[in-house]
Amino acid sequence: MEITIGVQNVAREIVLESDQTSDEVSAAVAAALAGKPALELTDSKGRRVIVPTATLAYVEVGVEAKPRVGFGSI
Repeated sequence: MEITIGVQNVAREIVLESDQTSDEVSAAVAAALAGKPALELTDSKGRRVIVPTATLAYVEVGVEAKPRVGFGSI
């Protein structure tokens, strides 16, 4: 699924592909906003993305990708 994170005072967004479910991402965002110092997510390649909670502007969680069938998946 694609996750877009907006950061205050930065023109570019952080966009990452993650294997986490939307519920897992929503729980991580809720925990960060409830008092954790940072939002921590893992992308599909295993890299960790850490954003300080104080600088979060928004988090957009896309729909979970369904596997492609046919020539489009190559």
